[in-house]
Amino acid sequence: MTPDLPINLYPKPSPNLIQADHLQHTLNELHARYRSLNQGKPASYIPELAKANPDWFGICIMGVDGQRFEVGDTEQLFTIQSISKVFVHGLALEDHGRERVLDRVGVEPTGDAFNAIVLDERSKRPYNPMVNAGAIATTSLIKGKGATDRLNRMLAMFERYIGHESYIDMPTFTSERSTGHRNRAMAHLMLNFGMIDEHIDEALDLYFQQCSLMVDCRDLAMMAATLANRGKNPLTGIQAVPAEYVRDMLSVMYTCGMYNFAGEWAYLVGLPAKSGVCGGIIVVVPNRMGIAVFSPPLDERGNSVRGVKVCEDLSQQFGLHLFDCTGSEKIT
Repeated sequence: MTPDLPINLYPKPSPNLIQADHLQHTLNELHARYRSLNQGKPASYIPELAKANPDWFGICIMGVDGQRFEVGDTEQLFTIQSISKVFVHGLALEDHGRERVLDRVGVEPTGDAFNAIVLDERSKRPYNPMVNAGAIATTSLIKGKGATDRLNRMLAMFERYIGHESYIDMPTFTSERSTGHRNRAMAHLMLNFGMIDEHIDEALDLYFQQCSLMVDCRDLAMMAATLANRGKNPLTGIQAVPAEYVRDMLSVMYTCGMYNFAGEWAYLVGLPAKSGVCGGIIVVVPNRMGIAVFSPPLDERGNSVRGVKVCEDLSQQFGLHLFDCTGSEKIT
């Protein structure tokens, strides 16, 4: 962290700069404001997730110039859960292209819960890659010579975004695998309509593994910043995903990433985002920065209570909403 330098959070040629010390001060204020908020509770339908400490709370921002700002429990490890769907969707696009992926998974938002056992009545596709059914379908598209090769390709993909190796948490994977009956029901329904092939167990195992990837808040901020930086990791310079597919990923995040809160999120925050039942939220401010918040207590829709509050405040205070034309508080 270099608090004496300005971080350019606005795309050129805009002269607007947020001074780094002001940004850090804002994060400190938000952390202090919401750390005593005791609404919601950690997810419990996966036994391992119920062990999370409800007091964990971290905020991290990574600029596309590589500057990092953080407060709280930003080095606490947790499983990535549904946030992984964004990046596996990107890998499926890389493997097959836009049209092939669209044949199997739609891009329409849904008012149903993320784990609803439902397909589009007309096309028989899952509605989008951000709900469980759609994520299982995109995971089933990942290329590889076998289960191990596909897992290694997926881990290598995550490493490009994060900038270092990560690993699968086996207790969480085992927990998800032994309790994922709804996900199995979705897979069999999709098999019936030809949306996935007959290798159901292999696809489900890979899906449970991707959700069990261990990350921290810093990792999530880097992943979001990589998308903000047109798919190139700001620190390593490695292209994590072809730039042509970043538009697709961000579009689906914007309309579908917050489940059945997506419309209200777009209205209040106005940025591509993805939440997970781990308590994480990633937010992409294109060409500017990635934001990550981690706090396990969830609301009734499965989104982090503190995370939503922090993102609403950041968007309003710094005028980050994609359609904001008032300027808000843009510090120069």
